Amino acid sequence: MSGSSADTVTQLARAFLEPANSTHRQYEALRAYFVDGYSAEEVADRFGYTPGSFRVMCTRFRQNPGREFFLPTRRGPGTAPKRDKLTERVVELRKRNLSIYDISRELSEEGKRIAPSSVHEILKAEGFSRLPRRADDERPGLVRPTAGDAADRGKLDLAPRRFRTQAGGLFLFLPMIARLPFDEMMNEVGLPGTVMVPAGCAMRALLALKLWGVARTSHVMSHVLDEGLLLFAGLNVIPKRSFLTEYSCRVDPRSYPELSKRWFDAARKLGLGTGSSFDLDFHTIPFHGADALVEKHYVSKRSRRQKGILAFLAHDSEERVFCYANGTLRKENRDAEVIRFAEFWRQRTGHFPGELIFDSKLTTYPHLSELTGMGIPFVTLRRRSAKMLAEIASEPPGTWRRIELSNVARAYRTPRIIDRKVTLKGYEGPIRQITIADLGHEEPTLLITNQMRTSPVKLVTRYAQRMVIENQIADGIDFFHMDALSSAVAMKVDMDLQLTLMANSLYRLLGERVGNGYEMAKSRHIFRDLVDAAARITINDDEILVRFHKRAHNPLLIAAGFAEEKVPVPWLGGKTLRLIF
Repeated sequence: MSGSSADTVTQLARAFLEPANSTHRQYEALRAYFVDGYSAEEVADRFGYTPGSFRVMCTRFRQNPGREFFLPTRRGPGTAPKRDKLTERVVELRKRNLSIYDISRELSEEGKRIAPSSVHEILKAEGFSRLPRRADDERPGLVRPTAGDAADRGKLDLAPRRFRTQAGGLFLFLPMIARLPFDEMMNEVGLPGTVMVPAGCAMRALLALKLWGVARTSHVMSHVLDEGLLLFAGLNVIPKRSFLTEYSCRVDPRSYPELSKRWFDAARKLGLGTGSSFDLDFHTIPFHGADALVEKHYVSKRSRRQKGILAFLAHDSEERVFCYANGTLRKENRDAEVIRFAEFWRQRTGHFPGELIFDSKLTTYPHLSELTGMGIPFVTLRRRSAKMLAEIASEPPGTWRRIELSNVARAYRTPRIIDRKVTLKGYEGPIRQITIADLGHEEPTLLITNQMRTSPVKLVTRYAQRMVIENQIADGIDFFHMDALSSAVAMKVDMDLQLTLMANSLYRLLGERVGNGYEMAKSRHIFRDLVDAAARITINDDEILVRFHKRAHNPLLIAAGFAEEKVPVPWLGGKTLRLIF
């Protein structure tokens, strides 16, 4: 016998000689004592018993020698009595051209409950094949969904009436939107529209769902019967998901930058300011389809690379609002997106951004040099290599000095820094590098900037505040569902990002107006306290009255002046909107 065969036998023998459970071990121990003739001490030592416990086991076996060590196999019933009794009835119903679900439902109504899978087994045993697809008139007369009306602005009913809506809080945004030339903006930037559903109505329908926190366009079907939503959009019904999905595919991608510019220019008239310092970041929106053209990008939430759409986001750190987004990036053009944002901001405001804050992976050193040539201050990180860390560790103590930060956790308020000028490959001229230690990280942080005269305290503090954009992205994912894309619901990413920018700015305007801490609150918090409110709407000849139910936060809205609003709504026949609390 070969060595490999002997090893196999040994391995198989262990299944008998090394019991894996207590019953098997007792059997082998008793067999070794009574059959093989080993002494009680030898058996106890071999199988891990104490001599006393093994003697007790032998005594119990002598008292009950018929004990079963091997349980007999239990055989199940050879027939299915319940199913067999229903065979004739199932066959009879199948001959009436009923499906397995229809048959199961019919038998349940007769008091004979049987699962559709059991019906399938009966029919298969009786030789029936699958039921071919039936026409509607061949199906049993059950309750079916009724076909809804097509969205049509001309069929919007503005006759005097009353109704209740769950989306009453959306009308807090309506005075702001009504003050904007909303429909004109949508038409001028080239968004598609029809006579029945103009561009303004389509965008208001999508914006209403985004403001209401609806995750996907497919979820619109839960809200199509809410008359408040359709009144907000200016349509007789909310368009179905097929229209909303198709609409996002019809928009020319070149329309989004112009729409973004016009939207924020109009929002500025409502009180939304423009800051000078911006936090920039990439965000990967995961893609779960099988499209081979979608690239893999790093997803920080999952700490891995996977297929996704890379989006560039710019956050106004002073106004705490997203002001720019681009969801059409690919790996070959991502590094230059910071330059495109700077050009976009100059076209919008007439000047370049006052300051840009971003991490080390956003762009390259040549593009940093280009930013310096454009006169744009920036603060970013430098990637650390093992050689650089070794050089930092060898720095003499005298080269370090301590600074004191404000608005930073007390444990890391006094980090050590080395402030010097360095040269980088691809960057023209010297650049300032601040090496920071004792800031709560295991390794030193390398901050690089073209701001040569700004104090280190201000630079380090400002970069630490960059975490705000991470919180805002988290808010966008949590409430505005930036990551809620799937291959089954083809909402274009750039359309979804544009709607997120618009909804985010409206929530920020609402929070600023209410005050009392809501100017710093996340969108979901504002929605929960102020927007998620039912109301009763009364349409009169010349007014639309939105009467809110009594809620704890209504006094804040009254104090903010919402009860005094009297705004004509152009797409609602010019009727005046009034909010009553």
